[in-house]
Amino acid sequence: MSDNTFSQPTNVVFESTVTGLERIHRGKVRDLYAIDDDHMLIVATDRISAFDVILPDPMPSKGYVLTQVSNFWFAQTKHIVPNHLADLSVSDVVPSPEDRKALEGRAVVVKRLNALPIEAVVRGYLIGSGWKDYKATGAVCGIKLPQGMQLAEKLETPMYTPATKAAVGEHDENISYQSTVDLLGEKVARSVRDTTLALYAFAADYARNKGIIIADTKFEFGLDKNETLTLIDEALTPDSSRFWDKDHYSAGSSPSSFDKQIVRDYLDNLDWDKTAPGPSLPDEILQKTGLKYQQVLSMLTA
Repeated sequence: MSDNTFSQPTNVVFESTVTGLERIHRGKVRDLYAIDDDHMLIVATDRISAFDVILPDPMPSKGYVLTQVSNFWFAQTKHIVPNHLADLSVSDVVPSPEDRKALEGRAVVVKRLNALPIEAVVRGYLIGSGWKDYKATGAVCGIKLPQGMQLAEKLETPMYTPATKAAVGEHDENISYQSTVDLLGEKVARSVRDTTLALYAFAADYARNKGIIIADTKFEFGLDKNETLTLIDEALTPDSSRFWDKDHYSAGSSPSSFDKQIVRDYLDNLDWDKTAPGPSLPDEILQKTGLKYQQVLSMLTA
């Protein structure tokens, strides 16, 4: 397998182009290109999204950081679940030297898999939409919690709260575990749930020893031709997770974070209805968020 360790790039990629490869999908952050029947190229761009809306300004080096963090976790969690990385390098499938330079550190070749139509969400702390749900109903996604819990309080047991995987520009919706059984079948649904909780338990323990609390995260999975559950897309990045500074954590207040909470907080103070088109972000917000992402990469891999 290729070594994806590069010096941090200086180029900004809002929308990628790869000569000779057909782009088959453009997500909120990632562009997918067809290689053959068994492989795809995934490019993590510098696009940033919030509230499921792609914002108009790129965050420099974001795609690089996301790719390096994901690759780190893919390597760390192979004993729990296989992942989608293929035994091909970017140089094996991208003939243009100019394209390869632009993609350094932000592109990977992956196996083509049958992606499951859910997001596997796990919550270890009471925050975000879970906190709003709890204040309104005393429950999170229909699961009752003890009375009197505080903002950002650690849950007694991590909660698996799956969601539908919405199209770009649409909002994911929480669903029950039984709904995942109806969608996937009992065997696959159970495997997704148990694997998600195992991944979170391992990663949360590892990250805590590096000074980071993983408050919540989400995973995506696919099945190969043998129906083997496989981790896909990204893993435990500042885009897909809430990362908090362990040294400054205290239940009852919103903790200092290493993710895009700075962006969410800025947008929450605007007169914006959380639908496209999204507003521009000031350079200061982009730079502060970028530094948080780079700090996560440094702390995890130190």
